[in-house]
Amino acid sequence: MTKKITRRTFCSILLALPFPAQAQQPGKIPRIGLLRVGSSGDPYVEAFRQGLRDLGYVEGRNITIEYRYGDGKENRLAELAADLVRLKVDIIVVGGTQAITAVKNATQTIPIVMGASSDPVGTGLVASLARPGGNITGLSLLSPELSGKRLELLKEMVPKVSRIGLLSDTGNAATVLMLKETEAAARALGLQVQVIEVRSSNDFDSAFAAVKKARVGALNVLSSSVFSAHRKFIVEFATKNRLPAIYNNDQFIDAGGLTAYGPNIADLWRRAATFVDKILKGRTPADLPVEQPMRFEFIINLIAAKQIGLTIPPNVLVRADRVIR
Repeated sequence: MTKKITRRTFCSILLALPFPAQAQQPGKIPRIGLLRVGSSGDPYVEAFRQGLRDLGYVEGRNITIEYRYGDGKENRLAELAADLVRLKVDIIVVGGTQAITAVKNATQTIPIVMGASSDPVGTGLVASLARPGGNITGLSLLSPELSGKRLELLKEMVPKVSRIGLLSDTGNAATVLMLKETEAAARALGLQVQVIEVRSSNDFDSAFAAVKKARVGALNVLSSSVFSAHRKFIVEFATKNRLPAIYNNDQFIDAGGLTAYGPNIADLWRRAATFVDKILKGRTPADLPVEQPMRFEFIINLIAAKQIGLTIPPNVLVRADRVIR
């Protein structure tokens, strides 16, 4: 005799079934590839992992992550990207124009999520923010637009400065766009700028020598994942030479830098987890609009200012979102 199953019993059975957080084949745990120019211990990687946890993904239980780090050497990116493609990961999460380009060159089929990109449209990574097309989506930093603003803030912090060095990563396709915006701002402010090129991570010594030779009064470090990977080296140079410098993210402040202006990049990397979630549930990168930051932070480190003998004007200090004392 067949036993009748009550509605309550049926619901209890359903609740006991192990439904995964993502729309995957039964028993398959999705595998994410994560590529960074820098080294392990990157706080943005932890922000991304926290974003996954917030969405119910537990690493080792219902999702796995394959980590690849370039250790600050951009010439390793192509090899690391190819390695993730060989592993046939479900999605690749990556940040920085050079690293994103390396992954794009390695695959046109695996979905790519940008944790942060200087200017994905201007560099040709996506067709448009609203309709990325292809296999790439994620988040933009608006770096070119913000480069000129950083120059304005630097001028306000150091009113007597007349010549500013622009530390630029020529391997970053967005650098041309950032230079254009920054040089336009310099003309409007009556400033002279000296472009200091870094072609690879091996060029810092020669670049620093060029900064000294140019006798600039301050330094604007343009957005670059390679610069972020070598931030301690750059900050130490600026401090040792008593050179006011402005950066694009708070990692430089954590390394002892003077000031930074830009989006909260950790927030962007946490947000990247939502793109991973949507793709795992069936969405395609081509149909997921690239997001732009909505909030920007102006940070001033008074400890660093004291080290280089700089007094920050009160009218600038009150505008800071965060002050390190």
